[in-house]
Amino acid sequence: MGLLINGEFVDEQVIRDEAASIRPRYLEAVTGMDPVAAEMQLWDWSKENVIERTLLRQVALADPDPIPESEIEEAMTAVLPPPGGPENCEPGVTRAGVDREELHKEVEARLRIDRMIARLQAKVAAPRHKDLVERYKKNRDALVRPAMALASHIVRNVRRAEHGDGESSDEALAVIQAAEQQLEAGIPFADVANQHSSCAGNGGALGWFPMGEMVEEFDEVVFALKPGERSKIFRSQFGYHIALLHERREPGPIPFDEVKAHLEEEILKEKRDKALHQFLDALRAKAKVTVTEKAAEV
Repeated sequence: MGLLINGEFVDEQVIRDEAASIRPRYLEAVTGMDPVAAEMQLWDWSKENVIERTLLRQVALADPDPIPESEIEEAMTAVLPPPGGPENCEPGVTRAGVDREELHKEVEARLRIDRMIARLQAKVAAPRHKDLVERYKKNRDALVRPAMALASHIVRNVRRAEHGDGESSDEALAVIQAAEQQLEAGIPFADVANQHSSCAGNGGALGWFPMGEMVEEFDEVVFALKPGERSKIFRSQFGYHIALLHERREPGPIPFDEVKAHLEEEILKEKRDKALHQFLDALRAKAKVTVTEKAAEV
């Protein structure tokens, strides 16, 4: 069994392969669905995917504008195994045993499809400023920045297993206590971090990070500090820390200017996806697709 798509035979095995490739993500999306209904829907979706890919390839191959041979060769080189393996003595056959002519056809078809889609989507106009503002207002409640901290730290990592690499808890504690004494004596935090931290370098700077990105014990201490305040020694699953909070930003709406580029990219992608879907719908509406027993019937 198979499909006849505009006169081109596609074996049923191609649909089976498509179903196998999308099955893991598909099953995650249809949790709780009747198993029989889910399998029928998976088959239908796989068949439509194969039909759409075949139609795209047919149109792309009909384009008289050739793909430069250099591009095809470059793309073929990228998918072939690295040199140095056993050579195949048959002419036209790659080291992996793949027929070079068939690979050439496959790669050229893929490049033609990519080019066709790129040309189609290039015609899509960029979103207007009005569109960006409307999207921002509509999603204002979701465009919220969490509390942010700009901090530095000194850490002494403690080995996790009894016979693992690294310091024991007592050894790490002794080093970080010495570091704390230097801080109390007025030595700059960055200098002490570079001297004593297990993550030496850059003065222990962590940059800006949101609440929830670090381990819970670290967040609890750092986000309770005031700007310019230094913590006492505290413990996390990694070891002992001393943290210094430089600045803090409270949670709140993200300004439009900070998300404008993201919104533009998001809307443009939606418009490009819509253009491709409309193109596929038009191809599907004109296509002649029938079920056939075997390729010989073509």
